[in-house]
Amino acid sequence: MSARVLVVDDQEANVRLLEAKLRAEYFDVVTAFSGQSAIDCAIAQQPDVILLDIMMPGMDGFETCRRLKSDRRTRHIPVVMVTALDQPDDRVRGLEAGADDFLTKPVDNLPLFARIRSLLRLKVLLDELRLREEKAEERGLAPVDAESEALQDVNILLVAGEDRIASHLASKLPPQTNADVEIDPARAITRSADGYDLILIDLTTKAFDALRVCARIRANSETRQIPILAIVDPDEVSRSVRALDLGVNDIVHRPVDRGELNARIWTQLRRKRYADTLRERLEDSLEMAVTDPLTGLHNRRYISSRLQQVAEIVASGDTTASVVIADLDHFKRVNDTYGHEAGDFILREFSERLKARLRAVDLAARYGGEEFVILMPDAPLTEAKAGAERLRAAIADTPFRLPGDSGVLAVTVSIGVAEIQPGDDVDTVLRCADDALYRAKAAGRNCVMTDQKASQAA
Repeated sequence: MSARVLVVDDQEANVRLLEAKLRAEYFDVVTAFSGQSAIDCAIAQQPDVILLDIMMPGMDGFETCRRLKSDRRTRHIPVVMVTALDQPDDRVRGLEAGADDFLTKPVDNLPLFARIRSLLRLKVLLDELRLREEKAEERGLAPVDAESEALQDVNILLVAGEDRIASHLASKLPPQTNADVEIDPARAITRSADGYDLILIDLTTKAFDALRVCARIRANSETRQIPILAIVDPDEVSRSVRALDLGVNDIVHRPVDRGELNARIWTQLRRKRYADTLRERLEDSLEMAVTDPLTGLHNRRYISSRLQQVAEIVASGDTTASVVIADLDHFKRVNDTYGHEAGDFILREFSERLKARLRAVDLAARYGGEEFVILMPDAPLTEAKAGAERLRAAIADTPFRLPGDSGVLAVTVSIGVAEIQPGDDVDTVLRCADDALYRAKAAGRNCVMTDQKASQAA
């Protein structure tokens, strides 16, 4: 996986060394020699990963990282601090500034490329979500705030080889977390799908193959997005690399420092919550694209698409289906007499009564104004007409109570029904149902009429 990497260091020799290593692996490399130039370059070049030195004159790496993570244009870019500082306090300070990981000078190629590949995989997923979010913002939705709420009510699955080790690790977790311990690998894989916010797994155990547990969790679509934080020995470089390649999000070296562990947990949770928010917004946007905002029913675009799909199934001879068009009678008079607020209330109430009388397989949509379309799969004309008659009666028999003290209003509905015939396209079947609706209106309204051609053929 190739990508653009920004290398930042005030020492040109260090920059050129990292640049040569990265270019040998076919990465595109851009460079900067100060904190401010790194920020300017990140905004202009939009790199995929930033390798950032800490010890720089003027603006050091900590402050540079804080500024990068506070800017919406660059906060999504992973930052790896490359430093000679190797104390836990230094790592905690960097993580609190927003860094995603640390590499100690001189940089070993294996962990360097493993860490970059790992961060790139996460960034690719986030970038796809961010792109869709930007489209939503262009349509007027408020932007998602990358800052998450404080760490609280966090559920962690702690996987270790023995109770003693698990208890020791649990004692180092933040007090706001709820930790469930599992020492059986099969049960750990099963329990990982129980809605945990993070999985902490001890890779140093000899009791079972912890890497295989990580791989199984990542292979499951239900648990693929849960961050995994792994405990490893600092000397086991190849195991750390293997873990990152399998999809482990981050690594903590033994002996585990409480402050560093908590900072890394928070980093993973912050990223997860941001990604979860983007996914929820995407789902909401997709739902909005096919939903009528006033009634909560499907909209014209969605029902037209489903009509086409059902028409193709009917053409294959595997099923029957019918279409119902319902139109509220004299609805303009309602708006003119009682106002649009009352009209909207009638539309919503009608939609609720409609949904209450649908079969589980039926689909209803507001087609426009006071006109509604119902698609009834596996329903011949006679069955669809009976369902339409029940809807008509439910509207006519119970007056609508208007909001406030406006009293009640009797409302009726005219309905046309057509059965989808093999070879019909969407326009044809809708035209047949609409013709039946027109005849219902002409017959005095508050009645159900069927497609004449289908009735004559029957």
